[in-house]
Amino acid sequence: MAAWARAVRGLLLDVSGVLYDSGGDGGVPIAGSVEAVRRIKASGLKLRFCTNETQATREKFVKKLQGMGFDISVDEVTAPAPAACRILKERSLRPHLLVHNDLVPEFAEIDKANPNCVVIGDAAENFTYANLNEAFRVLIGMEKPVLISLGRGRYYKETDGLKLDVGAYMKALEYACDVQAEVVGKPAKMFFESALAEMGVPPQQAIMIGDDIVNDVGGAQRCGMRALQVRTGKYRCIHTIADFQPTLVSSAVRSR
Repeated sequence: MAAWARAVRGLLLDVSGVLYDSGGDGGVPIAGSVEAVRRIKASGLKLRFCTNETQATREKFVKKLQGMGFDISVDEVTAPAPAACRILKERSLRPHLLVHNDLVPEFAEIDKANPNCVVIGDAAENFTYANLNEAFRVLIGMEKPVLISLGRGRYYKETDGLKLDVGAYMKALEYACDVQAEVVGKPAKMFFESALAEMGVPPQQAIMIGDDIVNDVGGAQRCGMRALQVRTGKYRCIHTIADFQPTLVSSAVRSR
């Protein structure tokens, strides 16, 4: 076993595409993933579920995963919406929300009157021309537009195939309004640092496991972590990098 592997104390685990494939029917767990989480926890490693999920509140998201058999609780999840709410409060920002209906309760305590910024998440069916144009008009009417994105993923996998993610729509608003979005979720360095702080583990003693070579693997690397890519979810054989060979989640446990 490599010396760095013996020094590992914590895992950051992506969810969609790694533990389960989402879908209109709620989604299905990926074969072996429930057992993999159980073995990780039994190993004594610290574990943080680090997700860019923005189609539901953490409570609803966790309840769905628990129903699939996963050992997971809300306080183990690092997600973009709570982090965005902290930023909004700290900077006295009032958002115009372009998000999924099921995520709106996360912003219940945020003042949304007379918006001075736009927050965009994976709005799914809410990504209509009318809704995008409304967000555009809010931004273009500001002297200094502020666009906050709950991730920048290009696409993700559901049970019926690949779906466009928030990053595609974020880029449309960036281009139209000549503004650069502030990304709150992965691959933002601050997002990974927050997850590490919640585990109490330094980056050199943690591994990120995900299906996204850019946002999961690349984001973790820029934060000083090692990372592993799984062969599930959005993984495609053409999406590889020289430093990493795709692996299964459970292999991280077997290597200890």
